[in-house]
Amino acid sequence: MTDKTRAPSREEMQLMAEAALDALPAQFRSELGDVILRVEDFATEAQLGSVDMDDRWQLTGLYEGEPLPDRSIWESGRMPPRIWLFRKPLIAEWHETGVRMDDLVRHVVVHEAGHHFGFSDDDMHWLEDSAD
Repeated sequence: MTDKTRAPSREEMQLMAEAALDALPAQFRSELGDVILRVEDFATEAQLGSVDMDDRWQLTGLYEGEPLPDRSIWESGRMPPRIWLFRKPLIAEWHETGVRMDDLVRHVVVHEAGHHFGFSDDDMHWLEDSAD
C-alpha cells in the first residue's frame, strides 16, 4: 500500500497480516496453526504494561502466549497464543518512515511470529528474509 492519503482499515491490515503469515516457509506456517492474528487500533493498558511501555503510540505489535520451546504437554486450558498488530501506531510509523505499509506489517508479523518460536532477534531477521 503506497497511497499515504488513505490509511488501511482494520480489515485491510488484517488481510496484509494474513498474507505475511502465508508467505512464511511451510515448516513455520505449520507450527503457527493455533496462533490467532488480531488487528486493533491500540494496545490495551495491560498489554503495554506487559512490555513495560506506557506510550500507546510506540507499540506496533505484540505476541501473547507461551513460546513453543517453553510449552509442556502437561499444561492444558491455556488461551491460544495471539499475535496483535496495532493499527494506529503502524500508520504513524508508515507516515514517518515512508516504508510501504505491507512491508511494515510483514516486518511486525514476522517479528511477533518469531517470539512464538522462541527465536532471537538474529533468528527473526533470517525468518523475515526467508519469507516470500
